[in-house]
Amino acid sequence: MAAHHHHHEHSGQKLVSEAESVLTAAGEQWTQMRADVFEALADQERPASAYDVAEELGRRRGKRVAANSVYRILDLFVRTNLANRIESANAYLANTHPGCQHDCIFLICDDCGQATHLDDDALTSALREAGRRNGFADVRPVVELRGLCNECAG
Repeated sequence: MAAHHHHHEHSGQKLVSEAESVLTAAGEQWTQMRADVFEALADQERPASAYDVAEELGRRRGKRVAANSVYRILDLFVRTNLANRIESANAYLANTHPGCQHDCIFLICDDCGQATHLDDDALTSALREAGRRNGFADVRPVVELRGLCNECAG
């Protein structure tokens, strides 16, 4: 049986405000560029690469945005729990509950690319413990299950 916890999902301007609060509480500045990157990421329906986000920002701003600047910001967002990185796709998703610290499990559709997030604290706790038993500190489970979503399988 999965251990579940409750967290508040945010969207729209409430999500952006929550992200700003979390980032500033971590001692970082909420700059216009960071706000723009977060909003562009949050508007994506599927995991997005830094290049996808840079392209969207360029479209919105009417001028080219360098992907390496976006990468640095996305890495900061992952470190501060504003975004999750889908390792197998080198892509990112905005965290809809940025104030909540937990490990995520992602179900990723091999056909359409949709990523569904779920929590199973029993599973990720067991993975953390296995890491500690083997001499690792600060273990951060990254769990991705790949297959076909209901729509693509049907």
